[in-house]
Amino acid sequence: MNRASVTIGRALRTGLITLVVVLLAWQGLILLLGVSPFIAKGPLDVWNWLVTVPAAAENRELIRSNLTVTLGDAFLGFVAGLVAATVLASVFTLSRGVEHALMPIALLLRSVPLVALVPVITLITGRGLSLVVVMGAIVVLFPALVNIAFGLRSSSAQIGDVIAVYGGNAFTLLRKVSLPSSLPSFFAAVKISIPGAITGALLAEWLSTGQGLGHSIVIAVAQVKNFEVWSSVVAITMVSIVLYGVAQLVENLVLRRMGMGGGNGA
Repeated sequence: MNRASVTIGRALRTGLITLVVVLLAWQGLILLLGVSPFIAKGPLDVWNWLVTVPAAAENRELIRSNLTVTLGDAFLGFVAGLVAATVLASVFTLSRGVEHALMPIALLLRSVPLVALVPVITLITGRGLSLVVVMGAIVVLFPALVNIAFGLRSSSAQIGDVIAVYGGNAFTLLRKVSLPSSLPSFFAAVKISIPGAITGALLAEWLSTGQGLGHSIVIAVAQVKNFEVWSSVVAITMVSIVLYGVAQLVENLVLRRMGMGGGNGA
């Protein structure tokens, strides 16, 4: 069995263990807290609503359609935030002056509650796709920027001296050394950004766009559709766990192929 197969098998085993732990903790908390069965739905309740009741097909389609919208929104915010973070981190590595000028803006976006920014962003972008992209990018930007910038500056100073001796400039160092050596930090940023992008999408849908799971959960709560609420939460949670696991698997495979170990586990 080759290393890739071992890595994939280990990832599947870890995912299965995580699923079992989450299900046990979920049911255990309901029993421990003594929440009314009318409000709290356990794993079997959600399973029955999605699989065994006569309207299960319609229920699954409802969750699937809303989940598809939310994942599309999250993907756009994730890509926009990660690309912006990578570009900014690279520019910061090349120029301290630019970092000193732009980092306070990133800190400002991080420190102000996102809920407070929604009305301002809505006025600027409207309630369409642009709002979703901006919201997701803001959530993703700062943690990804910090991780990637740290990784770009973690390259060996001796290698930088070798690049300089052979006539290379700062951009050559960035392209040949800093970017490859920052891969562990980049993948850490990816894993952090996945739940962040989903959170940003849900928030944008709840407060502005009126689509996706973020909106449907609010409506279901208002209409006391508790089965739909719990099923929606379970769906987005499970997708988040799966996407995180996929990112971890890709990280392990890529870093192992590059001889950089199995990742930093961040």
